[in-house]
Parts: sequence; C-alpha cells; structure tokens
Amino acid sequence: MQVQAFIDHGRTWTLTYLVYDEDTGDAIVIDPILDLDTTPWRTSTASLDRLLAAIHERQLHVHWIFDTHVHADHISGSATLKQRLGAPMAIGANIRRVQAIFKETFNLPASFPTDGSQFDRLLNDGDEIHAGSLKVRVLHTPGHTPACCTYQIGDALFTGDVLFLPDVGVARCDFPDGSARDLYRSVRRLYEFPDETRVFVGHDYPHGRDFFYETSIGASKASNIDLPESIDEDSFVANIEARDAGLPAPRLLFPSLQLNINAGALPKPEDNDIAYLKVPLNYL
Repeated sequence: MQVQAFIDHGRTWTLTYLVYDEDTGDAIVIDPILDLDTTPWRTSTASLDRLLAAIHERQLHVHWIFDTHVHADHISGSATLKQRLGAPMAIGANIRRVQAIFKETFNLPASFPTDGSQFDRLLNDGDEIHAGSLKVRVLHTPGHTPACCTYQIGDALFTGDVLFLPDVGVARCDFPDGSARDLYRSVRRLYEFPDETRVFVGHDYPHGRDFFYETSIGASKASNIDLPESIDEDSFVANIEARDAGLPAPRLLFPSLQLNINAGALPKPEDNDIAYLKVPLNYL
C-alpha cells in the first residue's frame, strides 16, 4: 500500500490522501478539497487537478472517496471529484445529526435532506469497505464532531482531525454536538493499536518547523501535548474545554459547513445564474 499526501500549503494546511496499491492500481481518496479564494469569492479546482494528475499518471482506479467528517475550515471536493471520476462518496452515518443542526443554522429550505442521501454510503463503526485489493475498516471516533470517522487501511490509520501530530495535539471540541469526553474515548480507542501503527493526520500547523503529516500510535501515546497516555479523562476534558473557550472560529466556517453538509456540492445558481452562500449574522 502506498500513500501520497497533497497539502493545501499555507491556506488551510489540509491533507488529502491518495491511497493505492501500485500492483493492482486500486485506489481510494480521503478528504479531497475544493479551493475557495475569499478575496473574489471564487472556487477553483487547483488542488483537485493536482490529485487527478497523480491518479492519471499512475493509471489508478479510484473505488471510493471518503470524508473523515464535515470539515469546518475548507470545502470538501468530494462532489466535484465524483463528477470527474464517477467514484462513490462515503462519510460517517452521524452526518445526519450534523445536517439537522446546520439546516436550522442556515435556515435551509424544507426540501434540504437531512438523511445523508447526498452521499452514496453512510458508514457505521466496524464497517469494512473493499476497494479492489484495498480493505478499509471504519472506526467511529466522535468528539470533534459526532460524525468523525477514522479509516484503518493496512497498518495505517487516517484520523482526520481527531488526532494530530504530537506537538499539535488533538482536535477542538467546541462545535455543535462536539464533546471532549467523546474525543478522549475515541483517541484512547486508537491507542489500543500497536505502537508501530502509522497515523496520517488531517492537518499540520508547523509553527517554525518543517511540515509533517505522519506519526505513530507509539509517538502519540508518549508525547501528544493534549492527550499523552498518562492523562486521565477528567483532566483532559477540563484542559480541552479551557483551551477551546479561547479559540477563534475557523475563517471559512460558514462556507465550509453550508457546503459540506451537502457533500461539497455548490448551491444551485439563482435566476441571474449566480450561486450564493448564506452567512448568519451574529450567530456566534
């Protein structure tokens, strides 16, 4: 199994992963992004184009497109990538809870579905997805959001925003239906994997060092700044809730959530052929 990472360098620091079997050409994509420039409020497919170039160069067959959760800091490229490749999209089954919350937040029309039907498959804990020669095991790891999933492929875990590099820590838990207590238990579950298990994270924020995207369970247990193996649940919860209370909202919070509950599909143009996003004033 090979893993190629694509970095949204300097903007959202998001990692998209192309996971593939170089012998068979079977592949999956995890957390693709659609670019959004907020100066002219214009979307572009530059990140997806780099991903697609690698797929075509290696002559890969992408069986599935996975989102680890409903992202709050960038737009999912899943819907656009499905249009390009024809591969189905999957996300955790608790997307329905997230959709219900933000349908109300954005006062979306009654016709907006909150049953997860924008995605081709809703994933439950313990599901196994076969993508040719690749096997993906789903672990429900809530806390950052109620719909967060970690994907186990071979000796690797793709944790999204649940678990970061040791010097970055763990995800924030102050979004609606987030829970520091749930996150603690989710990460503790990941800590049951062998120490040599590889961990591929959803973001890195370098702050004076080189950019990295891979760590291990052993390194996380030993030195994660938020959740070392030695910390107890109540102490962790108190620390994270205090930390999160001072965090600013993500810059792309409203565009990201509004689009990502719809699998990253853009709003339909109105009668002037222009599509619009809604921003709830004074909501925060």
